[in-house]
Amino acid sequence: MSTPRFLDEIGAKLSELAANSPVRDIEKNAKAMLGSAFGKLDLVTREEFEIQREVLAHARQKLAELEARVAELEARLAQGDKA
Repeated sequence: MSTPRFLDEIGAKLSELAANSPVRDIEKNAKAMLGSAFGKLDLVTREEFEIQREVLAHARQKLAELEARVAELEARLAQGDKA
């Protein structure tokens, strides 16, 4: 029964060491620096990007429809001139 307790104590000590490690401080500082740098950039969220992509797809579809309609009207106009 003393072996599991011993392993628990070792695990607790390792967790404590990892929490107080200089690597954690470096990681926190790096995240803060990156967050600050990204905050200064003009970036959009994934949600905003997806919305704009849908708007663009809709505009492209509408443009294709209008181009087809103009081509049809031009064809009718050309036939009317020949008659």
